[in-house]
Amino acid sequence: MDEDLIYEILSVVEEIPEGCVATYGQIARLIGRDKNARLVGKVLSMAEFYGKYPCHRVVNHTGRLVPGWREQKSLLLREGVSFKDDFHVNLKNCLWDC
Repeated sequence: MDEDLIYEILSVVEEIPEGCVATYGQIARLIGRDKNARLVGKVLSMAEFYGKYPCHRVVNHTGRLVPGWREQKSLLLREGVSFKDDFHVNLKNCLWDC
């Protein structure tokens, strides 16, 4: 995978404000790769090897949290992100308006 692309994705993630979330698709659109939401997810799954980024602020298009990542919800709650239910953030209230 191209490191320039990796850092391009991570630089967008770094811009997501505290208390907001973005979707994988939204990040893909911001880097000019509309159809590459899964690529964004793949990069974020390896983000720990490239530094500290607020990857917990990225959810899928329905607001669903990453399955199996228990800390994600508590990190978002600490930032004031509201939830529709146990597994979905309330995108109407906290989607990043970029």
